[in-house]
Amino acid sequence: MASPPGNWKTRYKASDLADHQRLEMTCKKCNRLVYISKAMISSIRGHEQLYLDEVERRARCKAQNCRGTMRMAMVRLDELSGFVGGIA
Repeated sequence: MASPPGNWKTRYKASDLADHQRLEMTCKKCNRLVYISKAMISSIRGHEQLYLDEVERRARCKAQNCRGTMRMAMVRLDELSGFVGGIA
């Protein structure tokens, strides 16, 4: 089965995220870093049904006098682990 066109931001809605899943938002203008969750996205009326690329497009930096656009990245701490192995 072929995967649908686009990337993970265009395939998943905010409502598809797990309750514990966090997204990393980085300002393209001032490099401010914030983490958002499904609950934070859903607290904004109408945002729970948006695709993640739409959430990213609407997001603006809240730093004083910045209002820059944000870049979204998925945080996967459980999958980060050092190399544990060797030559078999």
